Amino acid sequence: MTSVEEAIQLIRENAIKPEIVKVPLSQALGKILCEPLTADRDFPPFHRVTMDGIAIAHADFASGQRSFPISGVGAAGVAQQTLSQPGSCLEIMTGAMLPTGTDTVIRYEDLRIEDQIAILEIDTLKKGQNIHRQGEDRRQGEIIVPAGRRISAAEIGVAATVGKSELEVYRPLTALILSSGDELVEVAQTPLPHQIRRSNNYSIQALLQGWGLEVEMAHVADDQAATERLLAEQLPKHDVLLLSGGVSKGKFDYIPAALEALGVQKSFHRVAQRPGKPFWFGRIPGGTVVFALPGNPVSTFVCTTVYFQDWLMTSWDIQHPRPKAQLTKDVHFHPDLNYYLQVRLHWNDEGRLLAEPVEGHGSGDLANLTDADAFLMLPRGSDLFLKGETFPVWPFRP
Repeated sequence: MTSVEEAIQLIRENAIKPEIVKVPLSQALGKILCEPLTADRDFPPFHRVTMDGIAIAHADFASGQRSFPISGVGAAGVAQQTLSQPGSCLEIMTGAMLPTGTDTVIRYEDLRIEDQIAILEIDTLKKGQNIHRQGEDRRQGEIIVPAGRRISAAEIGVAATVGKSELEVYRPLTALILSSGDELVEVAQTPLPHQIRRSNNYSIQALLQGWGLEVEMAHVADDQAATERLLAEQLPKHDVLLLSGGVSKGKFDYIPAALEALGVQKSFHRVAQRPGKPFWFGRIPGGTVVFALPGNPVSTFVCTTVYFQDWLMTSWDIQHPRPKAQLTKDVHFHPDLNYYLQVRLHWNDEGRLLAEPVEGHGSGDLANLTDADAFLMLPRGSDLFLKGETFPVWPFRP
């Protein structure tokens, strides 16, 4: 069997490089940024007022003055005002340019206005207060967001601010999810006693769509010729195929043979792990990547969460250090396999991420996933994992 570490390395070696395309800013959310976002001018571009109030010259306050005749009003979005009358003030609004001749802003809450005279009600005043200085955040030409970042609402805001109406991003990868098995029926059907509804393809689809892929689904019966025909048709159409079921050693597990007959070169088949031992991975040289996953629902979910996600992040050239969580109780696991333990996550008062084991009934217990938040990976080589020990964790909830 292939070790978990070897499987990850082989998968990373078969990462692909998506092509770069331009998309409107309104369509960039969730995509991978392929160009740096650079400040086209200082951030902020001028001394910006941060409170509604009045603007004065601090030297007047320092000389003992506490009443200031109002000589005008400066609003956000208008040209810079000038305080031309010594000893006076300008009313000024949040977001406005700091008027020439002033260096300090006093909030309305700290004064009262009578007969167009602002009377201060405070005894101390810091020079330069309530002003966001020009270039304080970023200087013109400075990189604000590096390439390789997944675009969130924060990056959208920055892109808009620096005038990027379009962004260079990776083209969304296309994936086909192919389920197999004569026991599977459509979701809307009522299964016969010997049948079950298809679920793996929908859970995989949800994971992939959350990562920004364009996903199609198909199903094939347990038939060697039909499997080869459908794979031959679909392999050239997609960047990656994820197959659910038909990869073990049963008489009706036709997937591995069909893939190899169509020129998909196997990297490994069977990984030293639970769940998901029958996992098959390969690729058409220079072309489509194939993840052939075990049919049991928890096995499918683990392999997609752990291995496909790692392949995707590697293809996007995104660094993805693995967080760790601390066991909340002892766990016994005797087989010499890596074990992906279902856990519920929470933070303790000291800020440690804790992993509470969620007992299930094996790799067919799909319902148990709804009680868990993540998979905690317990390494092979031990059969006892103690409360308080920390291990890598793969969350599948936000």
